[in-house]
Amino acid sequence: MSKKPELRLLLEKMANMPWKEYPGHFGGALSKELAGPTTTGSSRVDFRISRYAPAAYVGEHVHKVQEQVYYVLEGEGILTLDDKKHLMRAHDYVYVPPGIRHSFTNTGTDGLVFLVITTPADDEEETR
Repeated sequence: MSKKPELRLLLEKMANMPWKEYPGHFGGALSKELAGPTTTGSSRVDFRISRYAPAAYVGEHVHKVQEQVYYVLEGEGILTLDDKKHLMRAHDYVYVPPGIRHSFTNTGTDGLVFLVITTPADDEEETR
């Protein structure tokens, strides 16, 4: 039987967390993992802040079991859900259930800044 990772309390300054361009993200689509597997040991949640430079994007993809919430803080971009495009601006948010093809592109002239909450943290199997 595999040992579950030990969960760690985390109280941190966002400035201390590194920006990273994750696989499938392009052109300056950067994110900081604020609370998730590598920062807290959690397998249930992955909480990030993202900042996409103008024209940066995450390519179209679909999750098997993961659910996501995107909440836009600044800027604007096009969120594609299956084949439908939606303009997202500050204070717009969306819940994306598993099985929905989606992508997000900064179509504005400034940075697109948004929060992403994903659960479970791993798309391979549901956490119980």
